Amino acid sequence: MRKLASIQRIKQLEPIIDADTIEKASVLGWNLVVKKGEFQVGDLCVYCEIDSILPDRPEFEFLKSRNMRIRTIRLRGQISQGICFPLSILPEGTKIEEDLEVTELLEITKYEPPIPACLAGVAKGNFPSFLKKTDETRVQILQDRLDNHVGEPFYISEKLDGSSVTYYIRDDKFGVCSRNLDLEESEENSFWKVAKANNIEDKLRSLGGNFALQGELIGEGIQANKYKLKGQHAYFFNLFNIDTYEYFSFQKFTQTLERLSLNIVPILDEDFKLANDIETLVELSIGHSQLHKVQREGIVLRPLQEKVDRRGRRISFKVINPKFLLKYE
Repeated sequence: MRKLASIQRIKQLEPIIDADTIEKASVLGWNLVVKKGEFQVGDLCVYCEIDSILPDRPEFEFLKSRNMRIRTIRLRGQISQGICFPLSILPEGTKIEEDLEVTELLEITKYEPPIPACLAGVAKGNFPSFLKKTDETRVQILQDRLDNHVGEPFYISEKLDGSSVTYYIRDDKFGVCSRNLDLEESEENSFWKVAKANNIEDKLRSLGGNFALQGELIGEGIQANKYKLKGQHAYFFNLFNIDTYEYFSFQKFTQTLERLSLNIVPILDEDFKLANDIETLVELSIGHSQLHKVQREGIVLRPLQEKVDRRGRRISFKVINPKFLLKYE
């Protein structure tokens, strides 16, 4: 789970050109702006990530004009992602320990964009436990992953700005899921409309087992349709074997999707040697979408051959384009 607020250490401080009262700080893999002199290198602080919604309290009054939400901003030319607070904002008696999560302690919640009417549906249940949700972790908190897999062959796909969708066949039953819910069949719901228009149920059945397709629904009525598409379309990035609880490798996934005549998210690099540098990966995320000349939301990196860490977690992460966040968030 994402730690919206945690105790972290100031790794580095750097001056900002033509700025007398602010400087650039590095926390985890994030860069942000802090008041000059407020922190020293090595100090512990409370770091709050972007998309955190802070409670309406006097110490957070400065966020009222932003609806109490922490966003990506630019100050004196420096992109700032997140906010550092002194440890004094923590309740008295809080155990001070690096990497300790304090999200609930500070009553911080996560910003969730409103669901478009065309995607709202009647839930028949929560997201199924026999599947994995599609939310990727941001690279800025995964330096250890880079250390462990530097130089290994990865592929890079474009992260599309839409709405997460999962289609599955299990024990002869076909299902359609949004990010968090298993949805009842509906002629009005766009997830179901796209499933029927693309014959996804029959295509999944043709695989001869229990499988799930996961992707992004984009187009009219979704995230302001940045790609200027007519209608709505699903672009897929995962094929999951429910019985073995494993994802398909890149080659097997792409070959299967091509055989099924289903869209694959744009692939930007099929043989990228993983760099052990977060700044380099952030630079790679910047650029235009392959679908339309707009800033892409970002990139997703995965090994060509599926891997999990010692805790069974998939090796996969996203890098969000800061220019996208500045323009659209």
